[in-house]
Amino acid sequence: MAGNAVTRFAPSPTGLLHLGHAYAALVAEREASPGQFLLRIEDIDRDRCRAEYEEAIYEDLAWLGLDWQRPVMRQSDRMAAYRTALVRLAPLTYPCRCRRGDIRAALSAPQEGVLPAGPDGLVYPGTCRTRSLTDAGPDDVIRLDAARAFDALGIDRVGFRDQAIMPGHDHILTRDQFLNGIGDVILSRRGMGTSYHLAVVVDDAAQGITLVTRGKDLFDSTYIHVLLQKLLQLPTPLYHHHRLIRDDAGKRLAKRDDARAIRHYREDGATPQDLRRMLAL
Repeated sequence: MAGNAVTRFAPSPTGLLHLGHAYAALVAEREASPGQFLLRIEDIDRDRCRAEYEEAIYEDLAWLGLDWQRPVMRQSDRMAAYRTALVRLAPLTYPCRCRRGDIRAALSAPQEGVLPAGPDGLVYPGTCRTRSLTDAGPDDVIRLDAARAFDALGIDRVGFRDQAIMPGHDHILTRDQFLNGIGDVILSRRGMGTSYHLAVVVDDAAQGITLVTRGKDLFDSTYIHVLLQKLLQLPTPLYHHHRLIRDDAGKRLAKRDDARAIRHYREDGATPQDLRRMLAL
């Protein structure tokens, strides 16, 4: 354990919290002790987020026995901070008009076999990389030119430490591994003004997070976050990528798994201690 760490649980109000969320929140609180556990509402996807789901988050977490500092940080209130970060990164970014079908076609045309995929899906082939921000249209996304980012920093690798996966070991990606396996990630999505990657980096720094606890499914995304932290001159916290809660078929739980929502366990008479036992906590 990190001890006296500042951790956070950062759900999106796009559905009811399920057992996987309960596990993530409880792990974040446990790893903070005797430090500080914070809550953040990640509501940049305005088309999918709902006020009733945000209220349900507070109710479910309180029922689990969790407490957090008020007021709660909400990403929808922080668009100015994301715009500031985008301006700082502007020399290393470009607008992109490609849709998923365009990317798949560009990748599959000259090649055979499995298409390269990273944390955000297919690795972008750089079709729009020569475009200027002055040419950006309202339907464009903004991408980071990863090669230029590494060159600007003068580094040939990025890495971080994880207290749950090989503690004491530096997890490293070289420049070439990053470019070939992750590529030019999106920093601002259509209709959002930011992206998960940019917002989480800016917000973790603003909240003074020293230990990021989250699922193993986000392990590869951490290399993106470390690169952005370096570009924005923000501290890199320690990480703790924990196991995922899965259904009986071994599939990771999602918000569509309504039967495993915390609210339904509550309504069926379960106690917080029952859920802790189910989650082996």
